[in-house]
This record gives sequence, C-alpha cells and structure tokens, in this order.
Amino acid sequence: MSTRNPSSAFTRRGVCGGLAGLSILPLARAAGADAAGFGPPQIFSWEALIAHARAMAARPYQPEAAAPGAHGIDFDAAGKLTYGPAPILAGTVRLLPVSRDAPIPVRLNFVEDGQARRLLSGKGMFAHGGSAAPAGLRVLNPRGDGDWLSFLGASYFRTAGAQNQYGISARGVAVDTALAHGEEFPRFTEFWIENQGDARVLIHALIDGPSLSGAMRIDSTNTPGGVVQDVTAVFALRRDIGRLGIAPASSMFWYDQNSPARTGDWRPEIHDSDGLAVVAANGEHLWRALRNPRAPRTNAFALSDPHGFGLMQRDRRFSDYQDDGAFYDRRPNLWVEPIGNWGPGAVMLYEFPTVSETTDNIAAFWVSDMPMRAGGYHEWRYRLHWISHDPSAGAGAHLVDQWSGAGGIPGAIGRQDTRKLVFDFEGDNLAGLDRSSGVEAVTNLPPAAVAAQAAYPVVGAARRWRVTIDIRPAALAQSEFRLFLRHKGAALSETIIEPLADLPA
Repeated sequence: MSTRNPSSAFTRRGVCGGLAGLSILPLARAAGADAAGFGPPQIFSWEALIAHARAMAARPYQPEAAAPGAHGIDFDAAGKLTYGPAPILAGTVRLLPVSRDAPIPVRLNFVEDGQARRLLSGKGMFAHGGSAAPAGLRVLNPRGDGDWLSFLGASYFRTAGAQNQYGISARGVAVDTALAHGEEFPRFTEFWIENQGDARVLIHALIDGPSLSGAMRIDSTNTPGGVVQDVTAVFALRRDIGRLGIAPASSMFWYDQNSPARTGDWRPEIHDSDGLAVVAANGEHLWRALRNPRAPRTNAFALSDPHGFGLMQRDRRFSDYQDDGAFYDRRPNLWVEPIGNWGPGAVMLYEFPTVSETTDNIAAFWVSDMPMRAGGYHEWRYRLHWISHDPSAGAGAHLVDQWSGAGGIPGAIGRQDTRKLVFDFEGDNLAGLDRSSGVEAVTNLPPAAVAAQAAYPVVGAARRWRVTIDIRPAALAQSEFRLFLRHKGAALSETIIEPLADLPA
C-alpha cells in the first residue's frame, strides 16, 4: 500500500476549479506530427492491445525512468500546472503532470473511428501554457468546472461518484499485497481515450510490472445516481504470483466514534469508508467494520462467485464528521459487481496503522483460488458502482452504528473485567417487532466470554434495534466474532464480523 492516490492531492478539499478560459484542440489533422503535437493515425483495437500485452509478458520486464525534473515538482508546483486555463483534448480531457508523487510519465493516445493518434509532447498542455510530461488524465464534466474521472499514479483511478466528491480509489490490479516479501505496484504505461459524449468515456490501458503485463477496458458513464464502469481486465503472468488482487480498492480509515481519543483531532470521525460489505452467492450479507489497527492485519472471507463486495461509507450525515472542506459525508462507495463466474476464492481486507488522513491504509480485493503461475493468462469482467447508497443493505436489517465502552450498567462505575459493545441495526423488517416477539442476537462467542447480552428495540425508532454485549477479553481466544439478529429461526439482519484484536484487555 502507498500514500493516497496522488491525484487526490489536487482535489482533496473540494471539487476542481479554475478551469475557465479553456481551449479545445481537435485531433483530426494531417498525417504526421501536427501543430498540436499528435502523431500519425494508427489502427487501434482491443484485440491488438491484448496481443501486445501477452507479447510483453513473454519478454523480461523493462522498468521506465522518471521524467527529468519530476522530483522537483512538489504539491504546489503540480497544482499550478493543473489548475487554470489549459487545452482540452478530445472535448473533455485535461492532462495531469508528473511530480515527485507521480514521476513516471504515461503515453496518451486519442481514438476516433478506430484510429488512434499519440500525443507526442506535453508542451503548452498545462495551466497557463505550462509544459510538463503527462503522468495521467482527468475527464471534465459538461460545465467544465470540475472533473468526474481521474487516472494518476501506478494503476490508480477514481471517480467523483454521485455527490461530486472524490474519496476512495480503484486500482487496475494488486500484486502480493500484505505478503512478507513486499507489494508490487504494476503501473498504467499507456492509455487510449475515446470520447463517447459529455457523460461517457471509453479508456483502454496497458499495464506493466515485474510480474505481469495486462490490458484493461474501462467504459465509464456518469449518471445522476453515480458513475458506472464496465471493466474487462486481462493479465499475462511473467512469473508466479502469490496473491493476485482483482478489482482492488484503496481507502482511508483514520478513526470513528469508537477511537477519537487516539488521534487528538477535534472532528468526530475521519474516514473515506467505514466498512467492507460482501454479498455471497447464497444471499448471505456480511459486514466488517473497518479499523485503524495497532499492527497490520489481513482478513479473508472465503466464498464462490460472490454477488458483490465493496468498501462502503455508511455514515452519511455532515454531523458525523463536521468537516466542511473534505466532506467525508459525500465520499462515494465503491461496489464491485462480478460479471460471469469467478469461481472459488476470497474477498480479502488489508488494514495497517495510520496516524493521519493522508494515507490509504485500507485495501480490499478478490483473490481466486486458482494458482497464478508464470505463463498463465487470465481474464476478469466486472462492473464498478461509485454511488452514495449501499447496495449490500438488501431487504434485511443492516448495521447503522456501533460503540464500545466500559462494561456494566451505563452511568455506574464500569466493570473492569469487561468491555461493552453496542450495535444498532435498522431495517423495515424490524418495524412492528417488540421485546415479546422473540428476536435474539446470535453470536459465536464462547459462553465464558459473555458477561451479559441483550437485544431490544430502540425507544422512539420504529425500525431500529440495539444489541449490547459485555465481553470478558481475558476469556477470548478468537480474533473476531459473528453477530446477527434472528427471529423464529430466520435471519433478520446481515452478519457482522467484529474484530477483537483491538479490544482493550
């Protein structure tokens, strides 16, 4: 894992601005390099790109060097190159410059009618006529006052979702995340960009790294409800890979209502996402709240052919964060919808400690049970939903809040040997149920570890139930436990996977 996607640095405190006075450069020019710096037209096809990626994988990896002077372009200098009057390419595209955070340039091609023309130079392509090697791109909205899609650094990309606010990032692929020998970061080396209108862009990308080469087809549509991306990813392996992460996402979790004292920050919560949601093929809904752990850790949720998974931001009130600059309440969810049969594997979650909100310390991705051997070729198809609603919630009750504190009776001196965990579930299926309805909280905690447990409707909230559990940490041998609500033998809620590693003894 790395620090936050460098493109986030430019828009972290709000939507991109300063785009007035733009000029639009056409691509249809005479053959050969033209005044706008484009090369001659070349036939382009997805099939040819795949063949090229497979041919690259048959050869030794050749790393690319940083652009001259890139390490001297700091945050402020990159911002000056990014914002202000600058050319627009293909009607909606502006370039992002190399910098010390993204020092390796990328090659950019623009496609019209099956013909691709390469941008040969970044001279004069940046704000106020500035020049630099391009390290990525962003796609502007129809008003031209901001962007809704961005690619910058390694294989990162992201969208502004349904509320025009960047947050979580996707990646093209993850290689050996959280393994002892270290993570590898394959990178996008070349893009082919085809404008499909004000709200749609088709991007093909070439990925290369020490262990693989690959190609991606990312068809992005900006809708009022969020951004939808249909993705096809193919990878040819140069060598054996211990953990190949498909449809990976990178996010940030610094703290929530359970841990503000650890940070010293005055805001109630700070995170881009607050949980991992998984919907299994059998219809079971899982929820694992995120944590800022004391030490790195990995969780694997084994299943076959998942219906979907993703990192969610369920806390959607401004009062949850009180941040009127970063607007964490507007950050998009990223839901992965597999297309076709993915077979057996696991959704993996990786968390490591952070001391600030500027580091992506959360990763989630799919790992197939299929061995990833040198010479292998693999294809995955999936749909990414950058949205504000939570598609994992389903028809059953889902977790909407939780807290922890001293065990025992609230307001009294707490029991020193216990910790109280409180979970609030909400759902239409809880309306009309009361204490006499036989609703129970089901866990896999050992009886010796449970000092007290209760499940009951929250007064004044017709669709909300609360579960309280007093746990004896000294009696725990497991690192996590499961919890769900049950009524007359049937599950009423999603299943909560609650980590115990950070529970004070």
